[in-house]
This record gives sequence, C-alpha cells and structure tokens, in this order.
Amino acid sequence: MILFFEGSTKNIIAVGTKEIIREKDIEKLIWLFGNANLIKKEKLEGTFIGPRREMITPWSTNAVEITQNMGISNIKRIEEFAISLSENPHHDPMLQKVYTGLDQNIFTIDKQPDPVIYIGNISEYNKKESLALNEDEVGYLEELSISIGRKLTDSEVFGFSQVNSEHCRHKIFNGTFIISGEEKDATLFQMIKKDN
Repeated sequence: MILFFEGSTKNIIAVGTKEIIREKDIEKLIWLFGNANLIKKEKLEGTFIGPRREMITPWSTNAVEITQNMGISNIKRIEEFAISLSENPHHDPMLQKVYTGLDQNIFTIDKQPDPVIYIGNISEYNKKESLALNEDEVGYLEELSISIGRKLTDSEVFGFSQVNSEHCRHKIFNGTFIISGEEKDATLFQMIKKDN
C-alpha cells in the first residue's frame, strides 16, 4: 500500500507500507513531513519527477530509519516526487524518471534478471568492454576458467578487472620505471615514498 502526502512545497511524499498504518502513526508522518496533508487517493493525476523505482534513494533509507526510531513499523520506502507543469520536464534519466500519474505500483519492480553470459574469448571481451586487462591478467583468467572447468561469466571477468585495477593494485606505480630508455632502480611508488 502507498500513502501520498502533499508537503508545504507541494511536492508529493509517497510512503510504501507492508500493511495498513495506524491512525496515530499517520499523525506522526504528517508531523514528520512538516504538517503535510494526507491525500486520500490511491492514484494521483499529473506529471511528476521522482527517483527511479529500481533505486532506493539514500533519502528514503534515512527517512525509513527515522520512522522506525519514531516507533512506526511496516514502512518499506519513502520517496519524494516533484510536480511538473511540463509533460517532458528536464530530469536526470540515470537517477530519475518522469511519471505520468502516481499509483500503487510506483515502487513495484517487475524486471527479471538478465541471463548469465559466459565469456568464450576473454581477450576479445576485454577489448570489447575496455576492461584494460593486460596479457598476464587475461592469461590468468583463461587458466582459471580451465581449472574450474567452465567459462567465466561476464560479471566475474568485469569484477576481476575492477578489483585488479590500477587503483587497487597500483600496477603502474609499482611497475618497472623507465626514463629515456634507462630502467630505474626503484619503482615510481618507491621514488615517491623516498622523497617524503
């Protein structure tokens, strides 16, 4: 069940619950939302900008925790939606969605997981997805695939590329450092540390 409240800024606060909320808890929510008005409708007409249903916002996580600390139970999600006078308002499609009306399904996610993709050629996949794996890393993954007796998944290869990135392992900073064709005795990282 979703309850709608209109805040003082005319934004709509949608509260997703597991079951019917007690009247005294509704009064607490009205107070929490700055004396917002409870809208006694299951559906609102108009154009609204709000968070994508697939992404629970940090604001929602905090708001739900606050309601729990107030002794209100059974709230799953709270999100805020801005009313738009335009049918095609400016918004960030990565984080937001334009809703034509708000209803009891605004938090319903019906997307099924994508199928698992097994990678047959790790070197080719590395280039296609710009993972920046070097030959040794591709070789390691190919050997790993053989040792476990199956192809690696796209998630496994991508995850390895992130864990094994320059940020995490400092591959460049700890690699052989060559200046004007002359190999240095220390890595770049060792030289940086030495100067401090």
